[in-house]
Amino acid sequence: MLSKSCALAGAITLAVCLATPLSSAAAEPAPQAPPTMIDALERDLGLSEAQVVTRLANEERAASVESNLTTALGGSFGGAWLNGDASKLLVATTDPAATKAIEAQGAQPVVVQRPMSQLNGIMQQLDQAPKRAKAGAALWFVDVTTNTVSVQAPTVEAAQALVAAAGVDKGAVTVSATAEQPTTFINIIGGAAYFIGGSRCSVGFSVTRGTTPGFVTAGHCGQPGSRTTSPTGTFQGSSFPGNDYAWVAAPGNTVTPYVRGSGGANVTVRGSTQASVGSSICRSGSTTGWRCGTIQQHNASVRYAQGTVSGLTRTSACAEPGDSGGSFISGSQAQGTTSGGSGNCSVGGTTYHQPVNEALGVYGLTLRVG
Repeated sequence: MLSKSCALAGAITLAVCLATPLSSAAAEPAPQAPPTMIDALERDLGLSEAQVVTRLANEERAASVESNLTTALGGSFGGAWLNGDASKLLVATTDPAATKAIEAQGAQPVVVQRPMSQLNGIMQQLDQAPKRAKAGAALWFVDVTTNTVSVQAPTVEAAQALVAAAGVDKGAVTVSATAEQPTTFINIIGGAAYFIGGSRCSVGFSVTRGTTPGFVTAGHCGQPGSRTTSPTGTFQGSSFPGNDYAWVAAPGNTVTPYVRGSGGANVTVRGSTQASVGSSICRSGSTTGWRCGTIQQHNASVRYAQGTVSGLTRTSACAEPGDSGGSFISGSQAQGTTSGGSGNCSVGGTTYHQPVNEALGVYGLTLRVG
């Protein structure tokens, strides 16, 4: 159980409260983040080394607390997010009586109007809207910080058109104009990573299916039966649009629990617990290498030229063509595979990833962890 001081604090920061184990059992020390990850977070988030170490510790605890409260709050759960410096986890609920349970976990309660189930239902309605209406929009996502669903398009009118076509509750939706123009990150050039004909994408995470080794990647990189080289393999399953995940069987290759970090050093994957909104996150790709940012939203729907992809996570990490399929990792936890985004690593950008756990479940895969 948490200390008495944490239970009474309510708004006390995670840096203090979340240092106390959630159970009476001794907590196993978290593995130290590799220096390359710390260096990249310092560079991309403008933090000192000490701030990065503290942030990573807070984020790891926040993910555990969010998981616990998602279950405990049930139908009243309204989402969770970290504040700007990741020192505090805010947890939303529609039940004022649940605030004490949230405070007891060292998080700050926020009483909201709509549960997450209602917001996710609105997302489903938007996802199922006519293609013509979605063609004018850029993306839509659950914004837990405002307890609404945000619809963004090149013009406000285009966003409003999608809302009207979907027939959703306008009071639960915010619309805005955006300069984002999401595209997939695949490029027809030679290079590292793996190749599909003349195209290049990036390996996501090592997996096995039974005794067969392979890796997960982006669905838009290939169709079932497509052959890859470096490593040699075959696409066994692929979903795009709608989703953007795939898995490649690569017999004869050795799976490892690593993601290539800054300077070619390896970062060890130890699991796939989803990180909270506001957490830091890094991605690895064959074009731009190791880049970091923060998680902005989960469950975003993005309209690409090829169609809409739903259930993506939106981040401030940059990416460029050829990075598609590459790894997103938060601390030591695998998060997803690069789908697409806007901008680039010269001017900055927004990048989306397909959560890895969905692909693992759909294809019956086991993530290789260290």
